Amino acid sequence: MKKLFPIVIVLILFSWMGCRNADRNSVRQNTKPLTQKQLINFNRKLMRQEKREIDNFIKAHHWHMRETGTGLRYHILVKGKGYKAHIGQIAKIRYSVELFNGQKIYSGVKSFRIGYGGVESGLEEGIILLKTGEEARFILPSHLAYGLSGDGHKVPPHSPLIYRVELLELK
Repeated sequence: MKKLFPIVIVLILFSWMGCRNADRNSVRQNTKPLTQKQLINFNRKLMRQEKREIDNFIKAHHWHMRETGTGLRYHILVKGKGYKAHIGQIAKIRYSVELFNGQKIYSGVKSFRIGYGGVESGLEEGIILLKTGEEARFILPSHLAYGLSGDGHKVPPHSPLIYRVELLELK
């Protein structure tokens, strides 16, 4: 009898695990994946909600900002006298980035080729609006920043960002 006890325990465990897997599979089969139309509608709803959040933030801070067709908000804080930025040029900027809660998450100086990726698409779009020497404030909606996933470090998922940028140089 003592020799059969471990075998009985193992058989009970295997049958219990088999039942659990069957339950999981039946749940998976009954859950339908979202259709493309449902995903698009959900994304539109998120974008409208974020747009309202950005509008409320701007209003609460009494900022006067313009909006581009993509949803980038910008305000030129200091006018420059240099050349206007163009795709293909290398832009050198001084920047700081913060979240809507006021937490400064990044700052420094960086260079990048405009229009070739490597930075957030909203930052590239904003730089094209500037001349050398200009300073601006940008609000990048999450779809122009790090999207639904964030950056995995300091930017949480689905977060709009506030950039303060000075265009130092164009090459």
